[in-house]
Amino acid sequence: MDDLTKLPGVGPSMAEKLKEAGYTDFMKIAIATVEELSEIEGISEKAAAKIIEAAKKFCDLGFKTGTEILKQRGYIWKLSTGSKNLDEILGGGLESQSVTEFAGMFGSGKTQIAHQACVNLQCPDKIIADKEIIKEEFKDPKAVYIDTEGTFRPERIIQMAEALGLDGQKVLDSIFYARAYNSDMQMLFAENVENLIKEGHNIKLIVIDSLTSAFRTEYIGRGKLAERQQKLGRHMATLNRLADIYNCVVLVTNQVAARLMLSLEHLSKLLEDIL
Repeated sequence: MDDLTKLPGVGPSMAEKLKEAGYTDFMKIAIATVEELSEIEGISEKAAAKIIEAAKKFCDLGFKTGTEILKQRGYIWKLSTGSKNLDEILGGGLESQSVTEFAGMFGSGKTQIAHQACVNLQCPDKIIADKEIIKEEFKDPKAVYIDTEGTFRPERIIQMAEALGLDGQKVLDSIFYARAYNSDMQMLFAENVENLIKEGHNIKLIVIDSLTSAFRTEYIGRGKLAERQQKLGRHMATLNRLADIYNCVVLVTNQVAARLMLSLEHLSKLLEDIL
């Protein structure tokens, strides 16, 4: 985390308030709006504007040439899902420097894909990249699994690992697991991934299973929609930043549900039958 006390008017207590609100580094503050920041107790709109401007100076918000972007994309690698057909749909596998979302109904296999990705990270032939990239970036790769629905099963990881001829216990040891019971915990765990990296852990895969379940539960109704989307937007900004800066794969799942839509004519007929 950045030292937020370097910002004008931000002392230790205000820095804590910013962190509690999810603003743990200069980049998050730099991309915030004055309205969002001034919602924090003790920060006026004028002070918020000064803090945001100061945070921007600590961030690399400059332009890059197309050549620099091409060089950066040259480090992209892909992680096989284990399914040839699915890899073809994804253009070769799960791509680094980006966020890949799997959406489907309950029981459609999203969590199984997430589990398999954690196992495949430890299997050299499941990593698609230039030899130089593998040599540079894949020394003891680790995965982070943030579980919001309690569906992580270590015994399933062992089964999948042994099916590929891997040591199940070693694969489990390569996964950092966290159970998030609400959206604040989920966001905090995602932000703390950077701390793991700074401690020397080679994080190459981040899994959020699932992305929006906690947000849907906590922010119900249209009146809460704007607040939910703002918070979810900050969370996605964190995930995109991690994927981009640390050249890792980010895999998120989302549950969808079928909704029965009735026409007015059909509804009136149903009411007639009831009455």
